[in-house]
Amino acid sequence: MALTIADLTLALSKENPESLTSIKRGVERETLRIQANGKLSTQGHNAALGSALTHDYITTDYSESLLEFITPATESIDTTLAQLQDIQKYTLENIDGDWFWPMSMPCVVEDEEQIQLAQYGSSNIGRMKTVYRQGLKNRYGSMMQVIAGIHFNFSFPQQFFASLQTISNDQQPLQEFISERYFALIRNYKRYGWLIPYLFGSSPALCPTFLQGREHQIPFKKAPKGCLYLEYATSLRMSDLGYTNSSQSTLQICNNSLQSYVESVEKAISLSSPEFAKIGVKVDGQYQQLNSNILQIENELYAPIRPKRVAKSGQKPSQALKDGGVEYVEVRAMDVNPFVSTGISKQQMQFLDLFLTYCLLQDSPQTSAQEMQVFTDNTDKVILEGRRPGLLLNDKGTDKTIEQWGNEIFAEMQHIADLFDQAHQNNDYQTALAIELAKINDASKTPSAQILDDLVNGERGIVGWSLIKASAFMQQTQAQPYQVFSEQCFKDMAQTSLQQQQQIEQSDTLNFDDFLADYFSK
Repeated sequence: MALTIADLTLALSKENPESLTSIKRGVERETLRIQANGKLSTQGHNAALGSALTHDYITTDYSESLLEFITPATESIDTTLAQLQDIQKYTLENIDGDWFWPMSMPCVVEDEEQIQLAQYGSSNIGRMKTVYRQGLKNRYGSMMQVIAGIHFNFSFPQQFFASLQTISNDQQPLQEFISERYFALIRNYKRYGWLIPYLFGSSPALCPTFLQGREHQIPFKKAPKGCLYLEYATSLRMSDLGYTNSSQSTLQICNNSLQSYVESVEKAISLSSPEFAKIGVKVDGQYQQLNSNILQIENELYAPIRPKRVAKSGQKPSQALKDGGVEYVEVRAMDVNPFVSTGISKQQMQFLDLFLTYCLLQDSPQTSAQEMQVFTDNTDKVILEGRRPGLLLNDKGTDKTIEQWGNEIFAEMQHIADLFDQAHQNNDYQTALAIELAKINDASKTPSAQILDDLVNGERGIVGWSLIKASAFMQQTQAQPYQVFSEQCFKDMAQTSLQQQQQIEQSDTLNFDDFLADYFSK
């Protein structure tokens, strides 16, 4: 019989609770560049920011206007947020008056052609990144290139896994145990992951320009100031309107083990798509996509959470996992939090610590494709109507309300909060848990409810509301001194990254066609 959460936390409290203070976290924060009037910026990536191809901390995501800030993994939440604030400060000072849009769903985009694909220079790898984005544009439309989110990277220290392995009386090599436990975490994240859009979803409404030329079946209401919304929605970013891939619905990615995951991803990468074949690959001498498969590369695989290992140069993500095992997980289901300048708060990160630990420690049976569909259906319900009174979710065949099921999960997480507070010698984690439990018991406390209340009953539409936040965050960020990095440090990093890009461009020996052929042959 599997040990309960109470049993495991009690044992860990005696074994080595201090190891929890060595959890590492990193944040990837996307933000759209806008003009001060709320319209999309059409400026390119400024040279002062360095190379989007090689800079460690400042890059672009899918479009030139969608910035991405990456913090290095650290053991301190305060340090991570300070690093992110420094990165944002330097960026704001070097983008010629542009602001950061504080929402996940985009600002006013009057014409999709204004959305410029991200550019990474003339090297083969740089061209490959841009052609991949050209493929995304041709497959899903340009509007997909300006949706922003938060990715949360998370890893437990080896000494924590060593303690857990001892408590579990497990005899396999430590890295195999680590990979096995991370996949248990991933399965449970998908079981209970509906909590994340419910608690943190911040995109219940959108600017009407987002829907230009797009067919949809969502029965939107129109707020007095013009934005479109769903009364009980939490995260339209995660809906079919957001960055999802309906053509991937036939892919059955297996999370039951490292081997089954890698095998199913490798199989998925090779599946052709008759629909995408109609686009063509190289048309009139210009690449329209990398290939016509359902997935051009592994990055196109949509998942709310991914197993990860830092890959070597030229190494595919699945090969890195196969060679070295799981190193950390990347949580990808987070909306940008429009109530804080960094897009994610300390208290959110503390809750994620607790939730991911819960997912790791909770019993996690292997799952079938049918069970995975139930998990997906639960999350989809919460995305579109998570605050609907009496909404029922499916827990192993039993219908439960969010309040009922949420309270059951939070009761278990209380043991984990106690363990974290013992390790950190404070009460911060119990406080973070209590704040989120209040949302479970009162949907009006969720960010999606607060945003909608302002947009439907307030004096401003979504653009005016967002611009007030954007202006305040800009002033707050510019007034704050550097905390971890310095302005000179960023200038040096920018210069170094530009030199690295130039070196990559000069070292290419293959033409682009041969480079792609070689890449996909491996």
